[in-house]
Amino acid sequence: MTLQNWEPDVEKLLAFARDVISGAGQIALSLYGKGNAAVKFDEGLVTSAELQLTEFLRERLNSVFPGHGIFGDPLPKEDYVHGDKRYLWIYDPLDGVANFQAGIPIWSISLALLENFWPVFGVTFMPVTGDLFYAVVGRQAHWNDSEIKIPATGEISNESVLLTYSRFHNHYHSTFPGKIRNLGSTAAHVLYVARGRAEGALLANVSYRDLAAAQIILEAAGGRIHRLDGREFHLSDYLGGQRIEEHLIAAPEGSFDSIRMYLNEIGEE
Repeated sequence: MTLQNWEPDVEKLLAFARDVISGAGQIALSLYGKGNAAVKFDEGLVTSAELQLTEFLRERLNSVFPGHGIFGDPLPKEDYVHGDKRYLWIYDPLDGVANFQAGIPIWSISLALLENFWPVFGVTFMPVTGDLFYAVVGRQAHWNDSEIKIPATGEISNESVLLTYSRFHNHYHSTFPGKIRNLGSTAAHVLYVARGRAEGALLANVSYRDLAAAQIILEAAGGRIHRLDGREFHLSDYLGGQRIEEHLIAAPEGSFDSIRMYLNEIGEE
């Protein structure tokens, strides 16, 4: 289905997604940073927040688009269908849960829409910072009210930034000349690449929900996600909900090789 077929509905659907994600953000902010200080990670708070945020989406979706599906429920038959059943929402109520419960501002809420399993748009909101990222497939990516496009890539230098995951140094020796940082949120890492604030992001232990919206926005901004062997990554391979075991690199189009060369897996030298 082409984007032209979408024109009568996409703005209404996108407006709904932005409204829902804003409302979810307000709920999340009421719980943000209220983790039990006596423990390193307050799992109870995170579970309660995710349940509240998921129920909020379900209530809103049932009131406006009652025939639409939600990823995580039993999937409809994977073939072309008409009507409301062709729409599937992928919702990540909290990405960066450790930051969320500890009062660290880098966490997000994401919502993406598929039609007959083809991506339509992605929206990601970081409630503490007020950063809203979104993109419709085939159009320009946005950060708040501004269009974003990854700048033309230059040489990697000591001012470059590579975003990574926790325990990165247990798996890799790196000769990357710039700054290596873990901010604690997969979606944020991908979106900072989309905004041109980082040269790349090495991703691990991610899920379909983590990447559904962020990948749409990254590609609209001129980036790609690749496997470490250089092959392009296809998120649709994981629609069944299985964990993504392999490590991935999110980077500007054409920059994969220049980042991969600085990463040596421990034991491969």
